[in-house]
Amino acid sequence: MRIIDIKKIIEQTLDNNKATNIISINLKNKSYIADYMIIASGTSSRHLQALSEILLSELKKVGLDNCRIEGKNSNDWKLVDTNDIIVHIFHPEKREFYDLEKMWSEEIPKEKAMI
Repeated sequence: MRIIDIKKIIEQTLDNNKATNIISINLKNKSYIADYMIIASGTSSRHLQALSEILLSELKKVGLDNCRIEGKNSNDWKLVDTNDIIVHIFHPEKREFYDLEKMWSEEIPKEKAMI
């Protein structure tokens, strides 16, 4: 399955399950850790947990069995790692505090890309 198709599945799954402020950042010339980062907000710790578990389930349906959730014990943040796409799901206050959108929005020369 192509990365762009996986990205669309992730974005649609988050949207269908009431995640808010979903954004996608292209990391191809910024980092070698992934091709995309998707950031979304949930409304409560239960919503964050549900979003991460639903996302994992949907990815398994399309054959991505090696995905995992990090931050299982956190009430404010979950990370779903698909290897090529990293999904951060935040409580709005934590999202504002970490401000990953700003951190990853700047263009970085490829030779200075972080590993």
